Amino acid sequence: MLDPEGRIVTWNSGAARFKGYVAPEIVGEHFSRFFSPEDQASRLPARALATAAREGRFEAEGWRIRKDGSRFWAHAILDAIRSEDGTLLGFAKITRDITEKRRLEQATYESALQLKLLVQGVRDYAIYMLDTDGRITSWNSGAQAIKGYTESEVLGQHFSLFYTPADRARDAPDIALRTALAEGKFEAEAQRVRKDGSLFWAHVLIDPIYDEAGAHVGFAKITRDVSEKKQAEEELRRTQEALLQSQKLQALGELAGGIAHDFNNLMTVMHGSADFMLKQPDMPSEKRTRYLNVMLETAERATSLTSQLLAFARRQPLEPEVIDLSVRLDALSEMLQRTLGSQYELRLDLTPALWPVEIDPTGLEAALLNAVLNARDAMPEGGRITIATHNARRTEGDGVLLSVEDTGEGIPPETLKRVFEPFFTTKPTGKGTGLGLSQIHGYAVQSGGAARIDSELGKGTRVELWIPRTFKPLQRETAPDTQISLPAALRVLLVEDSEHVRYFAHQLLDDLGCTVLEAAGGQEALELLRENPVDLVFSDIVMPGMSGLELASAVRETYANLPVLLASGYSSKQFIPRDEREFPILRKPYKLETLAASINELVHRAESDE
Repeated sequence: MLDPEGRIVTWNSGAARFKGYVAPEIVGEHFSRFFSPEDQASRLPARALATAAREGRFEAEGWRIRKDGSRFWAHAILDAIRSEDGTLLGFAKITRDITEKRRLEQATYESALQLKLLVQGVRDYAIYMLDTDGRITSWNSGAQAIKGYTESEVLGQHFSLFYTPADRARDAPDIALRTALAEGKFEAEAQRVRKDGSLFWAHVLIDPIYDEAGAHVGFAKITRDVSEKKQAEEELRRTQEALLQSQKLQALGELAGGIAHDFNNLMTVMHGSADFMLKQPDMPSEKRTRYLNVMLETAERATSLTSQLLAFARRQPLEPEVIDLSVRLDALSEMLQRTLGSQYELRLDLTPALWPVEIDPTGLEAALLNAVLNARDAMPEGGRITIATHNARRTEGDGVLLSVEDTGEGIPPETLKRVFEPFFTTKPTGKGTGLGLSQIHGYAVQSGGAARIDSELGKGTRVELWIPRTFKPLQRETAPDTQISLPAALRVLLVEDSEHVRYFAHQLLDDLGCTVLEAAGGQEALELLRENPVDLVFSDIVMPGMSGLELASAVRETYANLPVLLASGYSSKQFIPRDEREFPILRKPYKLETLAASINELVHRAESDE
């Protein structure tokens, strides 16, 4: 028995027999004297008492010291003893000498190790031994078959011989050995180098080896050539990627009907307002301003619809932004209702004070559209779809729950188990790829969250996406500064193949006080530059012949310090090659304020670089 401080209170004959102390010698001494110097240095005795006091029991195996200084391997149990009111009275300690048991276990381990050394006939695996420094001490026939070296060529060589130069440069071999020692095993898949210099994909396992005394004596290393497996995985990935893109385009087709209806409405407003103003040249200025504002708002709505279509069709990795899901879903609701049609009722139940999340908005739109279209397909005669958001606390943390619920027929239990599997579908051939719900699941996981689906036959289905909250601030658009002042008489070369857009851009530049030269194409622009010095080139990207990117590159080569501003109606990250993204992009359609801000930033940046 020990008191609460760890001092020995009672001592039995068994303890005296295998520890060597009699009761008068040991009672009152601290029990830490039985621990090895290493364990005492690491404060293991104190941690053992603390664990037993906190959890009720401490149990471990380790080296202990007898009175004569010899060591034995002990199995120790330390139980806390408390009074009825919970006061700690002390500890009951049971120690068992299991040195012989451990020796037998070690012998068994060494026998297993010897067995491993006998697998020289195995040709599908490279099995060999390393010393503590990573030098090769044994070599089997499988190693020779996979890596091309004979035993005499590699014995004594460091195993980093099989690593690529890039892996050696980042110290990967040493990291592998340190990991094996620290964690008991190192396992990875990576490219390795054969004797002839060719690369292959390898699955590598490294285990540290210890002798009977616990000393580290080397490593056991097993390598398997998994090149064929990796090639099959890559082919599957490409197939899945192609099918996912096909499914995305299929969903885009579903959007087309609703979007076309929206555009027809917008064009009706634009055309009608413009026609009305042309037919009434003497219209009062207040009424004319009202019509112009209507046309401006309609154009902005058309821009928003175009951006949604471009974003949806874009192929790119997730680009997270900090957003309010409720605000984003409210903005998408009109587009979704158009897509569904009049026989479906779309309800929104959006929490106003929603925690912000950091997700890719484009992926969100694709996932939401997939969920809504699946809900629609479950209700061929029409029905109600409810989109809801609310804050949700879970064991894994706080997050936001987005749900899409329908009033359809529900999904049978045997089908429900498979709905997130890629390519699984119950729809007729040509009606679905089976990728809609799997895209939702994949998007949720990529966003750090999870997806689930609940369904009850005869009542409907509910798809849920849980996304972890973020404590980053929301990303908000800032209003452009309408008071931007450009340098006086700024000379701008305007390059645009569309006559109407060129005229519009010229008028904006005039309003900004710029002196404007016009060119309808890239070659004409280069000819004008040879005769006319300018302060900035403002060019469209998509033009016949020389593109805006080619023009910008040519300008950079000849006029290194001349700023170039490009304009495009496409998503810049989708349309522009990665190595050309050094040129700033102004998205079409643009307004006076955004054009002025872009030019101002570019000109001032050029001045600061001089």
